[in-house]
Amino acid sequence: MSNDHLYDSAPWTQFYDTAQNAIKGSAQAQEHRFPSIPAMLVAAANNFGPNTAFTTCMPNGMNGQLTYQQADELSDAFAIYLRETLSLKKGTRVAVQMPNCLALPVAIFGILKAGCVLVNVNPLYTRREMEHQFNDAGAQALVIMDMFADKLEDILHNTPIKHVVITSVSQWFSPVVRSVLNAVLTYWNKAIPKHSLNATLLSHAIQTGKTIQAEQGIDVASYWQDLTREDTALLQYTGGTTGVSKGAELIHGNLLSNLEQVDSVVGSHIETGKECVLTALPIYHIFAFTVNLLAFYNKGAHNVLVPSPRPIQNCQRAFDNYPISWISGVNTLFNALLNEEWFTVYPPKSMKVAMAGGTALHKSVADRWRSVVGSPIAEGYGLTESSPVICFNPIGHERANSIGIPAPSTEVRIVDEQGVTVPLGEPGEIIARGPQIMKGYWNNSEETAKALKDGWLYTGDIGTMSEDGHFHIVDRKKDMILVSGFNVYPNEVEDSIARLPQVQESAVIGVPDEQTGEAVHAYVVLREQGLTAQDIIQHCKTELASYKAPKKVVFWDELPKTPVGKVLRKEVRATVLSNQAAAKQQ
Repeated sequence: MSNDHLYDSAPWTQFYDTAQNAIKGSAQAQEHRFPSIPAMLVAAANNFGPNTAFTTCMPNGMNGQLTYQQADELSDAFAIYLRETLSLKKGTRVAVQMPNCLALPVAIFGILKAGCVLVNVNPLYTRREMEHQFNDAGAQALVIMDMFADKLEDILHNTPIKHVVITSVSQWFSPVVRSVLNAVLTYWNKAIPKHSLNATLLSHAIQTGKTIQAEQGIDVASYWQDLTREDTALLQYTGGTTGVSKGAELIHGNLLSNLEQVDSVVGSHIETGKECVLTALPIYHIFAFTVNLLAFYNKGAHNVLVPSPRPIQNCQRAFDNYPISWISGVNTLFNALLNEEWFTVYPPKSMKVAMAGGTALHKSVADRWRSVVGSPIAEGYGLTESSPVICFNPIGHERANSIGIPAPSTEVRIVDEQGVTVPLGEPGEIIARGPQIMKGYWNNSEETAKALKDGWLYTGDIGTMSEDGHFHIVDRKKDMILVSGFNVYPNEVEDSIARLPQVQESAVIGVPDEQTGEAVHAYVVLREQGLTAQDIIQHCKTELASYKAPKKVVFWDELPKTPVGKVLRKEVRATVLSNQAAAKQQ
């Protein structure tokens, strides 16, 4: 029997009007009705022209800045270069591969203003991963950081890329600071490799575009004024719910709708033109791309870009030198900050809200953050395929261990293996429907059909819904551990382990076991010594059913993570199983 009646009244909408005006008036997102992202970018530049838009802050405090007007003019020039010099057409895929830096928003905005399709590429990709993504996307041009040119040189001939533009992390720093920084990176850190690529410097491309504009009087709006919310804006690559990396095809309407949803959710807490957001998460990740880059640009915020937050001390100068009022991050980033004396002794006084996503936020981390910083971490939920925000915690009404309620104009359900709604409070797969859901996977109808069914995105995440419409993540469907027929969700065990103050982080996995099918194993990194494996097991047994407690605890010096700080349980499990197989052969 279906339980669809549980959702007939969308119980979460009762919080839209009461949560300190977190959402202004209805279950529908505010619609600014920009026809395309370039239209939004130009409007922001017109509204906030002389304000500082971006600052790149290096670990030693060296920095460079761009105003809204400068970002607008530079990206206009780059759009002209792409269309007039490289002869790229509307819809041509252009890849960008670089960490957070001033060149990144200029390149991204220029590509979108040219009417081209942006392809975000992880700069830490291996040669094989780069080659796969360039070929899958059919990218004809690439803007790349000089630090990664040697990897590109090795595989370029196997890709459709015809044009390469190179930039540096010091682009648009003052001449003196830039020369010092380049010298350090080249000769001291040896971070900039030699290459023989036939490439154009970004500075030259920009100057070429400016010259053409001056000589021909080109109106850049002519490139994008016919774009609609149905046109493709971005190919954002993800492992998705299964298999090899795939390109989520996000149209302008997907991203703009999510901006409007975010504005409906937090807009009343943002002072237009006065906020300072720290972007430590890489902008090539969909969370930072939509929320930090686009949403805060639309609000006239000052965006402080950290090229790499690892080690976490790289963020110290940003906190020291700028009045950070917002930050986005994942559990590991917040946990790392809370383990730094410079952060806990002198927490940022201007911090309004920290926004968490990407992976489960541990209650112990959220509680300690509020105690140290004096402001909340608001956890949300989403996927690359949903642009990304699906759920949020209303600011001022955060609930522990909850991803909150669906964003305006979004429907969320919990279903079983047959797609039937499960009874209230029972776990099932989270599915979502709304204007932010992707068009599909780029040139991959088979995987699209698995993920999208009747307009619903099947997330692959297991969750529950409370009676009043708050949702809770249990775990990834594929990470669930089956112990003697009982479901064990690693998040729950990891959250229990995290409550031990000596623990820095952990990864819980299932390992084959002859007696129980799978056994729960925990791999733990300590922040201070003195805790034994048995201490952790006994602690878990006091908080969890005995079958959920780890059968084995192993201490590691570090855990494998993604570039945004997600612990890679898959890699932990692969390492453990490989070591077990090797031991059996000895």
